[in-house]
Amino acid sequence: MKQLMLGIPKGSLQESTIRLFQQSGWKISLSDRNYFPEINDPCINCSICRAQEMSRYVESGTFDAGLTGRDWIMENDSQIHVVADLIYSKVSQRPARWVLAVPMDSPVRSEEDLAGKKIATELVNFTKRYFGSKGIEVNVEFSWGATEAKVISGLCDAIVEVTETGSTMRANGLRIVKELMQSNTQLIANKTAWNDPWKREKIEHLSLLLQGALRAEGFVALKMNVPKDKIEEVIKILPSLNAPTVANLYQSEWLSVETVVSKNQVRELIPKLIKRGAEGIIEYSLNKVL
Repeated sequence: MKQLMLGIPKGSLQESTIRLFQQSGWKISLSDRNYFPEINDPCINCSICRAQEMSRYVESGTFDAGLTGRDWIMENDSQIHVVADLIYSKVSQRPARWVLAVPMDSPVRSEEDLAGKKIATELVNFTKRYFGSKGIEVNVEFSWGATEAKVISGLCDAIVEVTETGSTMRANGLRIVKELMQSNTQLIANKTAWNDPWKREKIEHLSLLLQGALRAEGFVALKMNVPKDKIEEVIKILPSLNAPTVANLYQSEWLSVETVVSKNQVRELIPKLIKRGAEGIIEYSLNKVL
């Protein structure tokens, strides 16, 4: 039996990745000391790997495919095939931002002001290439963590660090000078594996259902009963992916209406539907939207 070797990111992406796979139909069982989790698909073998190293293992062929951030692909300058963007996190659907930041009272106002200065970051190679492309000579050193504290305590002049909203940086007395890159989770494949027809089909299957599960996180389904004489008023305000499903109730002057709408619309929509005659409204979550 052919098998696909799949890399699952360890660390901050691990929990959300396993949850996403479960929503997509694959149950991944992981124990604390096991780096080879079980998955309910005999055609897939899983291995846990740090997101920072994932693209290197995919590039080398150790993994046929894996999930990691766009930032680490760029940091490693990996030659892989990007199958799909999978934008997700524990909190939001916003991509992460790598920013150049300094203390609030720093005289630095632009990248040029950092010429000859020290910058601390986990993203060493990317940062060197970025400033090199600008013709600005800087000293970039690797940070093992607590990067924000280093610039506050004067161990460096600036940092390149990841953030979503920037609120944590402001709370720690830092000022963002410039956004350098946006990053999101990506499903990547080894180029040789991608050219193998069976492996490519399996990876595309994964991509399709993972993206369907992600899309479903932004939608809910609504089901309701509507009197026939009020159906037009309800349909006028009822959003849907394509068009609502309308069916006759058995031996009744009522209709059953079902549709898929954005989660952001529901709280405003339901009171309006009730005013127009809809009853028995049911809202339920979705696993996948394809």
